[in-house]
Amino acid sequence: MPTFATPDGTELAYHVVGEGEPLLCLPGGPMRASAYLGDLGGLSKLRRLIMLDLRGTGGSGVPVDPASYRCDRQVGDVEAFRDHLGLERVDVLAHSAAGDLAILHAAQHPRRIRTLTLITARARALGVDFTEEHRREAAALRTAEPWFGAAHDAYERVWAGSATDADQDAISPFFYGRWDNAAQAHAAAEVEQSNDEAADRYASSGAFDPAATRAAIAASDAGVLLLAGERDSGPLPRVAADIAELFPRAEVAVQPAAGHFPWLDDPRQFTGTVEAFLARGGPGTP
Repeated sequence: MPTFATPDGTELAYHVVGEGEPLLCLPGGPMRASAYLGDLGGLSKLRRLIMLDLRGTGGSGVPVDPASYRCDRQVGDVEAFRDHLGLERVDVLAHSAAGDLAILHAAQHPRRIRTLTLITARARALGVDFTEEHRREAAALRTAEPWFGAAHDAYERVWAGSATDADQDAISPFFYGRWDNAAQAHAAAEVEQSNDEAADRYASSGAFDPAATRAAIAASDAGVLLLAGERDSGPLPRVAADIAELFPRAEVAVQPAAGHFPWLDDPRQFTGTVEAFLARGGPGTP
């Protein structure tokens, strides 16, 4: 697999799938290898997906300084990635916790971003995040599911701070629009794809300065799509709309019946929404 060197010398790997215009893809987790993105529901048929393994994940090297796992310290990795690919201005897609990284990169390098596609993405970098109340609100949508009782009991232990590893596994159905064989296999792969130490450091103290980032983003001309899942809590669709208000040129799309991984729930709906946005280059663009 191809690699490149970051400013601190860490070798990072990336994977290229598909043909067409390039789309730089940042995985969430936080700090989960990009393999879980797959081909993003067939988006690779429309775009050349260039998927980065963040430092310490997948095929990428482990940094000498573990403190460099902090989100803001990985902005240089993303910029080095863009530069390595020789792309003057890029389309970036970020999922979940990678929303923070993509937002920080866009704030620091606004002239390098053409579009930013935020898929069920966090925005702690802008001072917005999900809460326990948001989780409960989304969970209440699933009461008719056969797995709800056991999963909700496990969620209560998570919120109480007494959860076991088994409880963490038991709440997985809440993150998928439907808990079928594909979703179960996708969830089961998380452990082997994730770097727990890096995840613990990703949003550690000092990672975010929301006021400064909001000010920088307010001057951005990049087109931004926030794609939320109707059944997802991180963020709820209405919270995604609040995040969109912080960007000068943003739009929100809510995928019906989707959870945190919308490309699994309805690939055709997902790819159609993302490709239509990329083709326009952002809201209000012909």
